[in-house]
Parts: sequence; C-alpha cells; structure tokens
Amino acid sequence: MKAIVFHEFGGPNVLRYEDVPRPEAAPGEAVIKVLACGANNLDLRVREGRVPGKVPMPHISGSEAAGEIAELGTDVKGFAVGQMVAIAPYLFCGQCDFCQAGAENECMRGDILGLMSQGAYAEYVKVPASSLVPLPEGVDAVSAAAVGLAAITAWHMLIERAQLQPGEDVLVHAAGSGVGSAAIQIAKLAGARVIATAGSADKLQRAHELGADDVINYNEQDFAQEARRLTGKRGVQVVVEHIGQTTWEKSVASLARRGRLVICGTTSGAEGKIDLWGFFAKELTFFGSYGGTRRNLAQMLKLVASGRFKPVIHRTLPLESVAEAQQMMASREQFGKIIITPTK
Repeated sequence: MKAIVFHEFGGPNVLRYEDVPRPEAAPGEAVIKVLACGANNLDLRVREGRVPGKVPMPHISGSEAAGEIAELGTDVKGFAVGQMVAIAPYLFCGQCDFCQAGAENECMRGDILGLMSQGAYAEYVKVPASSLVPLPEGVDAVSAAAVGLAAITAWHMLIERAQLQPGEDVLVHAAGSGVGSAAIQIAKLAGARVIATAGSADKLQRAHELGADDVINYNEQDFAQEARRLTGKRGVQVVVEHIGQTTWEKSVASLARRGRLVICGTTSGAEGKIDLWGFFAKELTFFGSYGGTRRNLAQMLKLVASGRFKPVIHRTLPLESVAEAQQMMASREQFGKIIITPTK
C-alpha cells in the first residue's frame, strides 16, 4: 500500500510517499481502508520529535480517520467487512481504573493513533476493533474524519469539563482551527454567547457565519480588554484555551469572577504565569482537558447526522499532499479542517 512515511525527525521535507506492507488484522484488531484522515497539529509535533516518548521509526502519522472495514480479526464481533466506521483516536487498554470508569482518554497505558502507533496517512491502517465507531446513516467518511479528534476534544472541554451552561459567555481562541471552529458550534448548541478570536477579517467573518456573536482580531486588539468590554467589564465565564504560552496570561485576565478556563493544547509553548492572588480572590477554576472518548465521537457523529453540527472543511487533498497540508497548518492558512483522502 501507499503511505506517507518519515524515517527521521524534521520539517515537511522528511515526509516520503512510499510503498509499505499492508497491515494484517490480529485477534481483536481491524484493518480499515482509509477514505479520509484529518490533518492535525499533533502531526507536526510528532514529525518534529516534540512529543513525549519514543516515536517508532519509520513512522506514519495521522490520527483522525474514517473508512471501510477491510479485514477483521478472528474474534471480533459486532462489526462486518465493508461496514463504514470512524476510528476513535485515543487508544486505550480497557483494563486500568480510568478505562473501567469510562475515561478512555485518560488510560494509564493509552496512546493516540499515529503517535506511538502507526497512523492513518496510508491506504490502510490497523487498529483495535474496540476503537471503532459505526457511521450513522447519512454521514460520509470526510465528515466523520473532520470531527474525529478536534471536535471531540472541543466537546469534552466545553460540555464535560467546563460544564458550559445556557446564557454564559465563552471566549473561543483561534476560530479558524479545528478545535476553535468546533467549539463555536458546540458552545452555541449549549445556549452560550460566543466571543471568538482570529487573525484576519476573512476568518472573523467565517466565525460569525458559524454562530459567533462577537469577534476579536487578536492582531489588532487586546483580546482580554475587548472581551471585558463586550461583557460590561465583567469578563467571560469560560475560556477555551488551546494556544498556550502566548495567550495564557490574557486568557486568565479575560475571566469573570468564578470563571473557568479549560485548556487542551499548547501550540505556542507550554509555560504560563499565574497571578495567584487573582486566582484565589476571583475563585477561578482551571481545567486540563485531554482528547475525548468513543462516546464523545458517537455523540458528535449523531449531531452531524441530524444536521445540528456541520463539519468545517477547509480543503481535501490526496495522500501525496500531506506535506502541503502540514505547511498550511503551520502558517495558519486554513479555516476548519484539512482532510486527506488516501483512497476513493
């Protein structure tokens, strides 16, 4: 089969379009014909060697996939060859205390598809059959791949961690990103008022079209001051933070008393200062949030099937164009998801 492989860490130039052996399903596993795979910032970090753990070489990235079951291990029940499925990207052991409690994303022996395991920038990928989620009627592979990681992350952040309530104000960073574009829609579904940030007039307009009530150009305005102005100097109840170091202090400053900040990523760096006086005096709460579960993926797919959530797809590209997709992400050109289509 064809796959995008790298044999060493580096820039997009290390990516190779190569022939590799097609995987075979062992007991408990499934081989999926990959019809669509979402591009993520995680792919850049893996390619550059900026992740914890030892990435196996040669390596295939790609975490956010959907397609058709091509082969099943001998003991797999409940699925059939030819069935359309999405792959829940947070791989789990099923045995530890967190898995037993339903928190698969916090598995003590967990992985992410394409992180320490071989991923889905390939014509076929092998995964545990326990990670498969059937596609609802009317949901295609491209739409499923567009919600497979970023959208379930946004759902887990807002609904399960921050427990966003109707009528609350929420500040969503980087409206053009996968997490940001999903968070806008999820927050609106929850009945919140959304203030979204982006760095261009076009992205701000797109954020409005997705449902953002107010928008802030972070290149032209101090987003903390503007968020407080828009809320009558009170501040927002929830901040969706996934940028990290460059936005952290102002994100905290954007919070109202008893506000909640939920963070799932640190694309600009992992260090952030905290004014401890303001933290306890305003009774703030900070939540870490890591990915999502099969349940979250099934919830998002149902929302897509019902038309209540619309996957935001910037562009679809063939498998050999993964490097181009990663360069677009690095330069923040996209609004929404870039989808790779290895097979038709």
